[in-house]
Amino acid sequence: MDIRYSANQRDVRRYTTDELRSEFLIENLYVPDEVVAVYSHVDRMVTLGCMPVRETLPIDKGIDVWASFGTEFFLERREIGIFNIGGTGVIEADGRRFSMGCKDCLYITMGTRSVAFSSEDETNPAKFFMVSAPAHCAYETTFIGIADAAKKPLGSLETANKRVINQFIHPDVLKTCQLSMGLTILEPGSVWNTMPVHTHERRMEIYTYIDIPKDNVVFHFMGSPTETQHLVMQNEQAVISPSWSIHSGCGTSHYSFIWAMGGENQAFDDMDTVDITALR
Repeated sequence: MDIRYSANQRDVRRYTTDELRSEFLIENLYVPDEVVAVYSHVDRMVTLGCMPVRETLPIDKGIDVWASFGTEFFLERREIGIFNIGGTGVIEADGRRFSMGCKDCLYITMGTRSVAFSSEDETNPAKFFMVSAPAHCAYETTFIGIADAAKKPLGSLETANKRVINQFIHPDVLKTCQLSMGLTILEPGSVWNTMPVHTHERRMEIYTYIDIPKDNVVFHFMGSPTETQHLVMQNEQAVISPSWSIHSGCGTSHYSFIWAMGGENQAFDDMDTVDITALR
């Protein structure tokens, strides 16, 4: 498992492009019949990618759980949110079977011993994007289809940011310990997300950009509001955003992105906004 340690803004402002990408960008999440995991010391969040093709994959494939978490099994003291961004797949959690279509979501509670992934069609495999956070109590494992997500339209075509925020793992939908996750879908002709920008002093955030058309990219803006930096990101890559960093993107085409948050609270509007003209 790849380990990423915390970095502060005073150091990050001096990073080269390669150093910035090495610290915050997560590439190559979907390897056939493997589980790829990145452990961030920022709020101890774990980002995972899984693409089962011919095998049924346990969540801890290739992970030394005791060495990584000091626990007997992966979700002994953790909760996890899972999105499928590929073909139809199946998740089995302690004997319960969940069929996962594209953009469906599953929340699995702390204490779940067995989690396994498979695809219905190896020529069009499922791709499971996952974020796990520490947890202190068990709630209810819950399937949330794309049609059941709480929808929040925002933006306009005039400002190139017309979009719908789909809230899946969210206090308005279900109870969790700290994890929140959702899917934002931009309309054709819109390319900006999260502008005006904000930071979360009390939470960190992880983005993964999806549905980026071939030969297009997203410029992901990060860093302190007065010393902004950027990462050029391709389809199905993810990025770690510490609490002190802005997180905003502008694409060469429209796209979607999954966001995950963890930290002190689950208040969706608890953010420190920054005036656009104050950015540097």
